[in-house]
Amino acid sequence: MSEHPLPPGSARSTPDWSATAGLAPGAAPAPASAPPEVRAESAQPAQPGFATPPRRRSVGMLVLAVIGFVVLGVVALVVGLYLLAGLGPAGLVIGAIMALVPLAIVFAGIRWIDRWEPEPRRALAFAFLWGAGMSVLIALVVDAEIRNVVAMAGGPSEAFEFFGAAIQAPIVEELGKGLGVLILFWTVRRHFDGPVDGIVYAATVAGGFAFTENILYFGTQLAEGGLLSGGTIEIFFIRGLMSPFAHVMFTAFIGAALGFAARRSGALAGLGLFLVGAIPAILLHAFWNGALFFVGDFYGYYLLVQVPMFLIAVAIVVALRKQEQRLTAVRLGEYAAVGWLHPQEVAMLATPAGRRTAQAWAARHGVPGLMRAFIRDATRLAHARQRILGGREGIGAHVDEAELLHRVAASRHALMSGRATP
Repeated sequence: MSEHPLPPGSARSTPDWSATAGLAPGAAPAPASAPPEVRAESAQPAQPGFATPPRRRSVGMLVLAVIGFVVLGVVALVVGLYLLAGLGPAGLVIGAIMALVPLAIVFAGIRWIDRWEPEPRRALAFAFLWGAGMSVLIALVVDAEIRNVVAMAGGPSEAFEFFGAAIQAPIVEELGKGLGVLILFWTVRRHFDGPVDGIVYAATVAGGFAFTENILYFGTQLAEGGLLSGGTIEIFFIRGLMSPFAHVMFTAFIGAALGFAARRSGALAGLGLFLVGAIPAILLHAFWNGALFFVGDFYGYYLLVQVPMFLIAVAIVVALRKQEQRLTAVRLGEYAAVGWLHPQEVAMLATPAGRRTAQAWAARHGVPGLMRAFIRDATRLAHARQRILGGREGIGAHVDEAELLHRVAASRHALMSGRATP
């Protein structure tokens, strides 16, 4: 938290960076054939109708989740009290309102990335709370300890300010944020299928961290200059509008690296790639913070360096999303070949245009929730099969496949029945 007070912190020819993991379409054994009654129904494409059975919940994971949320809730309260003591009620409230603007921008970006195969809301809530609370607390504790040591050695200097912004903050903050993504990698492996998932979790953690950090910066500037001062307007413009994705871009390297690790079996597979991803995250963070000490024209530096980097990041995410779409088409095509789905449904489920058409139809007929559930379950089914083919049966891929096949088949039955309903 010891940063400078102004800026913050197609495609079959496309390289296969997603969870396809180099598997050749059609090379793997086909899934089990659908039962005769399912085959009979899948001979025609289904239409939206009624509801699907709820998924079973693991009691152990539920207890673990409750404990995790309680701990993060307490930590968030501690951080909130720290901000209240330092900024006062007015500074905290107004700073939080201002910080909602960049947070909304980040959430819009995460929703765009996560649209194809949405991650569980509980996991995203955990990621946000970790970023907004635990990672901030880690940064504050480490900063306080280092400042105590420096004070005993004679007090801070200009060199210490550079150290804090360009070395300490990048290392501590990226490792603190990345730890939350690593915990999710270990606890929600069934929903951690590739780089896109990792980027979504990392972006959510980073968005939470930036939200709390922005409250601190905005509140501090408000106390020094007031709401309409030049300093407050500038810091809001730079942190809130120009660089809301700064922390997201840093931590996304860790998320993407863990996404690649998710394609391997074994709970410890993520440790090595976690460190690999942390290196560029720290270096990019250090470059962003450290440049402020040497660059005279910040806005020129932003346009020449940061904007191109952001555009490159967007292009990479677009390529990764195309790979997810291709994976969905290939894997669901395997289920259609053995009678679980109609080929037209694969086109509907595995293309953005098909999904838009289906959701528009469902909205007109008053069943948008069922269509969303059908698309979601079928997409997760494709990823469950990918986990099986990738040798990750140990994390419950076969159980997930059986349950999702049941849900998809039950959904199709309800949809087919719904067509005959007046």
